[in-house]
Amino acid sequence: MPQLLILTLNLLSWIPVFLCRVTTVEEFAVLEGRSLTVPCHYEPQYASYVKYWCSGRMRSFCSILAQTDATLVEDKVSILDDPVQLVFTVTMNDLKVEDSGWYMCGVEIEGIWHADDIAYTYIKVIHGMSIVNSQLTGEEGSSVTAECLYSERYREKKKKWCRSGDWSSCLQTDSEGNYEDTSVAISDDRTGKFTVTLKKLQMRDTGWYLCSTEQAREAVHVLVTPQPTTTAPSVTSPFTSGQAVAHLAPPKPIIKQNVDSHRHILMSLTVCSIMLLVGSAIWARKMWNVHRPYPVQRHDKEARAPLSEQSVDVGDLQNVAGIFRNKDYHNVHIY
Repeated sequence: MPQLLILTLNLLSWIPVFLCRVTTVEEFAVLEGRSLTVPCHYEPQYASYVKYWCSGRMRSFCSILAQTDATLVEDKVSILDDPVQLVFTVTMNDLKVEDSGWYMCGVEIEGIWHADDIAYTYIKVIHGMSIVNSQLTGEEGSSVTAECLYSERYREKKKKWCRSGDWSSCLQTDSEGNYEDTSVAISDDRTGKFTVTLKKLQMRDTGWYLCSTEQAREAVHVLVTPQPTTTAPSVTSPFTSGQAVAHLAPPKPIIKQNVDSHRHILMSLTVCSIMLLVGSAIWARKMWNVHRPYPVQRHDKEARAPLSEQSVDVGDLQNVAGIFRNKDYHNVHIY
């Protein structure tokens, strides 16, 4: 029974490890001479607890560097707790290569039977260079700036900006850490960063470049996009500019319009001519019908023509007179 009680008490000391959690990023890499801030997140029940930051892989042998109750804080390390966001942050300044190693975010749990809740992270301090943004995009005619970070050992070294693959294109800072011409400006603040500004970008500036110092180099890609095209107004008002200048649109071509106009006139004349001919034909036909002789009249003229042309003798006149004396015939037709 006593052995069971001792085992239970030992297990209780690890309950916070399973029920409560502290978390952080597993690994960091930072340039020598620069600063690093590490966020340590915790559960709501730890809002009022003391938090700490220590160096080491095992809690029993961990060397505390900073604590939220301000009982222990080193010069190069600061710690800040935010109970509202449930996170405390640790900032380490002026890191050296020898600062590389394992560190812990910890929440202090009171009582001898309870273990602290902790989270591990590994910090690697390196010397060399890094880039804030390895992809830069700018519009034609504008400017872009590359931020190149370097470790402490390169602080007094000259910095270079080169077009990748063309070492003859390298531009180098002077003894004051500066360089400038009409298209490029380089400035070294001697605190771990130098900036390169490409001015008045042109389309041919698109490509890969290198931030460089001695053997350390980092690549940067620059992409130049064309300017958007805009349509200017056809007329500029004299009231909105100093001079009354009109920007008129170019005249429209009139060759096609002339051809279409001539074609229309020719077609109209053709139609009018056809209508005139048809009208004349109809009028001529009508006039011919009005003035032509009727068939009866033409037959009578042909019948009377022999009488006037032939000689009449006395006997025939008597026969004719006898015919007119006949009362039974009132109308006489001569055939």
